[in-house]
Amino acid sequence: MGLVRVQHTVFALPFALAGALLAEMAWPSIGRLAWILIAMVGARSLAMALNRLIDADIDARNPRTAGRELPSGRLTSAQVTVFCAVSLAVLLVAVSQLPWLTWVLWPIPVAAFVIYPYTKRFTWGCHLFLGLTIGLAPVGAWVAVTNEIAPAAVLLGLAVATWIAGFDIIYALLDVEFDRANGIRSFPARFGPPSALLAARALHLTAIVLLSAAGVLADAGIVYQVGVLACAAILVYEHVIVDPADPGRVQAAFGSANGVLAMVYGAFVIVAVTIS
Repeated sequence: MGLVRVQHTVFALPFALAGALLAEMAWPSIGRLAWILIAMVGARSLAMALNRLIDADIDARNPRTAGRELPSGRLTSAQVTVFCAVSLAVLLVAVSQLPWLTWVLWPIPVAAFVIYPYTKRFTWGCHLFLGLTIGLAPVGAWVAVTNEIAPAAVLLGLAVATWIAGFDIIYALLDVEFDRANGIRSFPARFGPPSALLAARALHLTAIVLLSAAGVLADAGIVYQVGVLACAAILVYEHVIVDPADPGRVQAAFGSANGVLAMVYGAFVIVAVTIS
């Protein structure tokens, strides 16, 4: 279903897996890993469906998004609401099979899923809120393995938050004029594309520093740090190709480059943990 886009899920899933692996620098049991992945599927499906449901009125007014499932009438609000309920149920079943702290903390990401779509209505800091929301994924996976929140997990979550916020600012370049005309708060609409690109670069530099620091605290080794350097190279490429005046290059920088980065990072974490 187009409501939940696989390419967007790729952004979060490798980092959630990384949180589970780096927690003890070892592979969790198959059962534990399966429940973590099921929880991720439920959470990601819920987050994306809620975003579409809450933003349906905005999507309908924006020519770029008017063809989405709800504005176009391919799905009804009732159908998406049922999908949200099923996704939440999947998340809760999975969390019930994980350590108790995971169960205690699950309302936090669910609340963030609900709040995020509204942030663009009142603050250009919405990009960072989105980043912090998705940054909960690796922290949650870490907790699901160790039943505790460690400093390395927090740094990993913040790394994801700054990475996501940076490329969400780039994505918002597609809607600068629409956002300004319709009162939608975004960094590019408030400060202009040149400043937005500078902010995205600063956030991505911060993300690389935090990823490296998380690896040091987790004692992830040299292979992990090579992976971080590879991620840095991908981000450099992303910022070289992006052009606010060219929607195709913005889409490439947003989607393709960041999807590759997530998979590269996940692959290096898998190798680092396997050989440790």
